[in-house]
Amino acid sequence: ILADDMGLGKTVQALAHVLADRAEGRAKAPSLVVAPTSLMANWRLEAQRFAPALKVLTLHGRERKEHFDAIAGHDLVLTTFALLPRDREVLTAQPWHAVIVDEAQNVKNPQTTAAQVLRQLQANQRICLTGTPIENHLGELWALMDFLNPGLLGDRRHFARGFRGPIEKGGDQARREALARRIRPFLLRRTKAQVASELPAKTEIIEHVEMEPAQSAIYDAVRLAMHQKVRDAIAQKGFERSRIIILDALLKLRQVCCDPRLLKLPSAKKTAAGSAKLHRLMEMLEELVDEGRRVLLFSQFTSMLALIEERLAAQHIDFVKITGQVKDRATPVERFQAGEVPVFLISLKAGGTGLNLTAADTVILYDPWWNPAVEAQAIDRSHRIGQDKPVFVHRLVTLGTIEEKMLELQQRKGALAAGLLDPEAGGPLDISADDIERLLTEG
Repeated sequence: ILADDMGLGKTVQALAHVLADRAEGRAKAPSLVVAPTSLMANWRLEAQRFAPALKVLTLHGRERKEHFDAIAGHDLVLTTFALLPRDREVLTAQPWHAVIVDEAQNVKNPQTTAAQVLRQLQANQRICLTGTPIENHLGELWALMDFLNPGLLGDRRHFARGFRGPIEKGGDQARREALARRIRPFLLRRTKAQVASELPAKTEIIEHVEMEPAQSAIYDAVRLAMHQKVRDAIAQKGFERSRIIILDALLKLRQVCCDPRLLKLPSAKKTAAGSAKLHRLMEMLEELVDEGRRVLLFSQFTSMLALIEERLAAQHIDFVKITGQVKDRATPVERFQAGEVPVFLISLKAGGTGLNLTAADTVILYDPWWNPAVEAQAIDRSHRIGQDKPVFVHRLVTLGTIEEKMLELQQRKGALAAGLLDPEAGGPLDISADDIERLLTEG
C-alpha cells in the first residue's frame, strides 16, 4: 500500500515503478491501473508527461471493446472500477505484471463485485494507492491487505477476533503494536508534515477532469448554439461591438464545465447530467479532510458554491462560507482559523482580497479565472506571511473544453486583460476574433 498524503506524487511513483520494471526487463506482461472514472484523464496525462516511453491503452467508453485484442501490446492499461464487472472475462484472462488500484479505499467492502473481480486478476505484483487506508474501521485495512497479500491477516473472522475487536473495543495497545508490525513491510506512508522540509513553499497541481457523456452532450449543444450566435453577431455588428454576446457565450460554456445545473436549462434537467468536476471535488475533499487538511475552496459562481454546500452537508463535512451576501465576515474567518471547520467556501468577488487565512494548507480553484493576478490574490489568502506550512494549490480543469483552451491561450499570450471576463474591470477586449473562433470550435 502506497499511502502518501494527497499531492505527494503517488501516481508518479507508480508510473516510475512500472517504467523501471519495463526498462530492466522484469515486466513480461502489461500492467493494469484500476481507478475511479474521474481519474482516467489524469493517469493518461501523467503517463504522457512523466513516462512517455510507456505504451498506454485506456479502456473506457463504449468503443473500448474494439481495443481488447491490443491489450497485450501495451505497457500500461487503464480501466475503471465500474467497468471491472463488465470486462471481467477479458481482464481475468490476461496475465498482468502489476495491478495498481488507485483510490483503493473504493474497494474496502470485499463483498462488492468490483472487489471480487480484483481478487481474480492474475498479477505478479499488487499495489494499492490510497491516502486513507483506514477511513472508518480496521475492517477496511483488512480488505486491502486481503487483496494485496491474501492470508497475511487471516480470514475476516480471525482478524476481527484477534485484532479488530481487542483494538477498537478494548483499546488493546499490545494488539495494536502487533498489527502495526505485521503490516509495516507492506505499507509505505509519508505525510506532508514528515516531508515539509523537502517541499516547496507552494506546490501547484492541475487536476484534469473528463466529462461524462451526458454532460459532454450538453456542452457540445451549448457550444454549437453559442458559436453560431457569436459568428452572426460579429458578421452583423463587428467584433468590438459583439463584446457582450462573446462574454455571454464564454460564460455559458464555463458554467456547463462547473455544473450543467448553473444554466438552468430544461435539457439539463431531463438528462439528469451530473458534473464530473463536482464528483472529483468531493472525492478530493473526503481524502483531504481525512488527512486533516484545511481547505480554501474558491469559485467565481456563488450558485456553484450553493451546490457544493449541499454535497458537503450530505457528506457531513463542516464548512464556513463568505460570499457577497455575507455581512459578518469575521465569524467564519475566526472559526476557520481556530480549527473548528476544515473547509472554507469563498466566492472570488467577496474573498479574493482582504482575508488572512494562514490556517489553510490547501487551496482549490474550482473554476479557472484566466487572469493570473486574480488567481494569485486568491492563493495568497493562505500563502502569506505567518504561513508555516507548505501550501498545495489544486486547479480543476475540464478536458476538451473552453477551460483547457483558455489556459493554453493564457500561456501563449501571457496575462489576458482583466476586461475579458470581468466587464467591471473595463479596458479593451484583449483577444482576437481568431482566438474566439479557437475557443468555440470543437476539440
